[in-house]
Amino acid sequence: MSPTDLRLPMNAAAGGRRRATGLRREELAGLAGISADYLTRLEQGRATSPSVQVVESLGRALRLPDAEHDLLYRLAGHAAPARDVVPSRITASVQRLLDRLANTPVAVYDATWTLLVANAPYDALMGETSTLRAIERNAIWRHLVGPGTRAVQTPEEHADLEAGLVADLRLSAARYPADRTLTRLVKELAAQSPRFVELWESGAPDPRQEQSRHKIIDHPAVGRITLDCDILVVAADDVRIMVFTAEPGTEDAERLALAVVLGTQTLVEQ
Repeated sequence: MSPTDLRLPMNAAAGGRRRATGLRREELAGLAGISADYLTRLEQGRATSPSVQVVESLGRALRLPDAEHDLLYRLAGHAAPARDVVPSRITASVQRLLDRLANTPVAVYDATWTLLVANAPYDALMGETSTLRAIERNAIWRHLVGPGTRAVQTPEEHADLEAGLVADLRLSAARYPADRTLTRLVKELAAQSPRFVELWESGAPDPRQEQSRHKIIDHPAVGRITLDCDILVVAADDVRIMVFTAEPGTEDAERLALAVVLGTQTLVEQ
C-alpha cells in the first residue's frame, strides 16, 4: 500500500525518504491501533497468537479484500467471522466513502457502538482515539461509565442519548444472539453501570425516534462549536458512520476548520 493512499505524511516528520514502497511498521501499527513492538514480534514469529481483535484491526488497516481477510484469520489460527456475529469490517465501498470525507470529522462504529475507525479530523475535534483500548472504544461505556465526550448536553439530552444507545444495543443483541463478544459487552456494562441495567431491563425507547442533529462541542483550543451530527447507517454492513459538519460561511465553520488544522498539525508532530 502507498502511504499517500492513506493520506499519511511523507515529509521529514514521517521519517524522510523511503528505501522501500509500502507502509512502515510504525505506520501500520498506528493504523491498526497496536504497538510497533508487538507488530515487529508478530512479523518475526516471536508473537504467535494474535487475538481476533488484532487480526481484524490489521486486516482493516491493510484494506484486505474478502478472500485475503478470511485467509488472514485462518493463518492466525482463527475462524473467519460468521454471519451471526456483529460485522466489524470496513468494506471497500465504505472505505471509498471515508476517503472522500478525508477533511471532515468522521467515525465509524459497529452495531454494538464500538469504534472501528476515526479519521484525523475527528480526532482533532473530539480527542485522540488511537490510544483507546477494549471497552474504552465503546460509546455506550464512555457515556454511562467512562469520561464521556467533548459534546455539551443538557441532562435531558444526555438521558435520551443513553436510552437510544442502549435500545440500539438491545436490537443488535437480538440480531446476533451467538456473538460472544456482544454478550460479554452486555455483562461488563451491567456490572459497571446501574443506569445500563435500568435501561436494559425496562426497555429503552425506539432509537429511531427523531433526535436533534445539533451538537455543541467544547473544544479545548477554539471553544464551543455548534455542528450538525449525522449518523448514516449502512444496512448491508450494519455499521454507523458519524459525520460532523458546519454550515459554510459561519463562525462555527471557521472554528471547526481551525480545530482540524490545530489537531492534525499536532498529530503529525507526534
